[in-house]
Amino acid sequence: MILEVQIEMILVAHPVDLLKQEHRLIEKVLSALEQKVQNMHRGGFPLEFFQDALDFFANFADACHHFKEEDTLFPLLKQRGIPEEGGPIGCMLHEHGFGRSCLKGIRERLPEASSGSESAQAEIRDYATQYISMLRQHIQKEDNVLFRMAEHVLTGEDKSALQREFTREDNPKINAAVRAKYQALAEKLAAEACG
Repeated sequence: MILEVQIEMILVAHPVDLLKQEHRLIEKVLSALEQKVQNMHRGGFPLEFFQDALDFFANFADACHHFKEEDTLFPLLKQRGIPEEGGPIGCMLHEHGFGRSCLKGIRERLPEASSGSESAQAEIRDYATQYISMLRQHIQKEDNVLFRMAEHVLTGEDKSALQREFTREDNPKINAAVRAKYQALAEKLAAEACG
């Protein structure tokens, strides 16, 4: 599996294509979360599902995917003239922060929700709904606006540097083992949401 991930990343034509592939995985888990939220009133509170979803969003969507954007792509785009303040980068950073606050809200209410608190479950539903809506729109803006800008302004040298940074095996936030782990977790969550 790790070798397949490495080969997949080598075949990416532009470094932002890897980020787009990660978006598809994130969207899969967003859909699973949405299904679980819509069906929360059936049966007991799905604590393990929410714990796994939080793990995925905190450690893959944020620590792995957003790390690549915030620590490598966005600074390079700023160097190439795309503004942060009042521009698309600032908007993306603001939305990353909003997503983190939604995940924190869910995480803090899990103990009460799993004990049967209907108000905590309602708050989790609200935070999750806000997160799903924001992140779907966020992904569309990145795929269709910011990443297209990146394709136009980044030089060949920039692309090579990003490719190297995005595939560093010595970085425990982004290496192939992390991607394989969260690919498997995404599949598990999608299956649980359907079941």
